[in-house]
Amino acid sequence: MTVPPPSGEQVELRHEPWSAVVVEVGGGLRELRHDGAPLLDGYGVGERASGGRGQPLLPWPNRLAGGRYLSGGREIEVPVNERATGSAIHGLTRWSAWRVAEQTPSRCAMELRLHPQPAYPFTADLRIDYALSEAGLEITLRATNAGAADLPVGAGFHPYLTLGTATVDALSARVPAATWLPADARGIPTGERRAVAGEADLRAGPPLGDRVLDHCFTDLERDADGLARIVLTAPDGGAATLWMDEAWPFVMVFTGDTVEPARRRRGLAVEPMTCAPDAFNSGDGLRVLRPGEEMSGRWGIAYEAGGPGS
Repeated sequence: MTVPPPSGEQVELRHEPWSAVVVEVGGGLRELRHDGAPLLDGYGVGERASGGRGQPLLPWPNRLAGGRYLSGGREIEVPVNERATGSAIHGLTRWSAWRVAEQTPSRCAMELRLHPQPAYPFTADLRIDYALSEAGLEITLRATNAGAADLPVGAGFHPYLTLGTATVDALSARVPAATWLPADARGIPTGERRAVAGEADLRAGPPLGDRVLDHCFTDLERDADGLARIVLTAPDGGAATLWMDEAWPFVMVFTGDTVEPARRRRGLAVEPMTCAPDAFNSGDGLRVLRPGEEMSGRWGIAYEAGGPGS
């Protein structure tokens, strides 16, 4: 009997010089390469995703305080899956089997209907399109309210960027954010927005060194095309850019200091989010979709090689 991979069906995409692997379990991105070199600290075909690697985060990203929220005037309880903080983290779809709805050599679409359940008594149709081109990887998320009640929803993605160094310490990171959201010991925002300063100020693209980051940034500077760009640069000048359209006003940046020891600081998690952590309680960025209404957003990863004199 053939044993399937822990992440289920593997959807391989290619558009030279790019390649990627999208997986059935969680509908996530297991691998992304440019000219054969990895741009993600992903995971092997025989492994299960750890630390959220490459996973979509739906119908909420990050933490939900106490594993509960109010909707329609009643309290809804969600299983706590991060015992240390007493939180429900990263939504409900990371271990679901997504369906390959469309596939070509360079593109695929993954779909999931999230049926009503005690933790989320709503119906959501979810679709993620992955597309490779010469410009890199583009990802489009669509979430549609397929039920009869208003639907609270947030979204995020959890890629760990790498540029071939043993740790992120040797890399520089530019995050064009004016403010960040301080959090309590549980990782739940306190309600304050603080101007970036010191270790939290990455606007000039400083070396990461030994700084420890698990910060939610917002008030992002955007270019004329409406995109915010987070740029990770290697000592040789090679640079990976994660870009986000205006559907993603928040971004978590995480140096990976609390993941399993063998994976710590091997990649920089740069997580586009449509809302803040605990938005189901705070309302910060939360979308509420009417029946039939859709929410969508695009983000992607590009790469520019370095070299002598860079």
